[in-house]
Amino acid sequence: MRIFPGGRKAPALEREAAGMENVEELLRLPSPAPRPQSLAFDGTLLWMGSRETRRLYAIDPRTWTVRAEAQAPGTPWGMTVVGDELRVLCGETDDDNRIIRRFVPWHGFKSQEAVPCPDDTGSQLSYDGDRLYVSQWYRKKILSLDEKGKVGSTIDVPHEICGQVIVGGKFYCVTTDDEETDDYYLTCVDARNGTPKAHDVARIGFAARALAYDGERFWTNHREADQIVAFKTA
Repeated sequence: MRIFPGGRKAPALEREAAGMENVEELLRLPSPAPRPQSLAFDGTLLWMGSRETRRLYAIDPRTWTVRAEAQAPGTPWGMTVVGDELRVLCGETDDDNRIIRRFVPWHGFKSQEAVPCPDDTGSQLSYDGDRLYVSQWYRKKILSLDEKGKVGSTIDVPHEICGQVIVGGKFYCVTTDDEETDDYYLTCVDARNGTPKAHDVARIGFAARALAYDGERFWTNHREADQIVAFKTA
């Protein structure tokens, strides 16, 4: 299912009242490695990529134990589940070139089918069952990609994008206007009907990185605290 057919208008931002509530934290757990950066949930395991170790970790969320880990070819900035595999956006070389890599759990990274990020920039990934979506943090854009990395639709987001996941056909994003503060938000972008609309759902309240959803809860990283946080909204 394609999330949106086209259109390049910036979404209308519906801001909540000044008393916007914070997300409700359900769990705040120690990361199995320092500086957790990327997250994806495969239906059973929560996968985390560490900026510090440049490794992926498969975490059982019920026992909070690591079931497997693998070395990434670069910094795993973002990742998402694609069928039985992962796609991992890696920063490689001394210039931090951004490349999307195929990762097969229990088998490792595959050298084939690597896709360079458009304009050599991108940080977070999501997948709707048909297309891969990459976000450009400072450009405030989400781009759809085909299997060869060709850009299809582009949507502008009102804030800088620090995490993204697709739930119910909508983008849910971790966003901020100033990454040096704790002013971070959960922002919903609905681009299914040709006229994208965005609204800030809740405040996150810390410098979050990445976003995953397990069917009941959102997960994000409090990277500088070396913690992984599960939360829900009202």
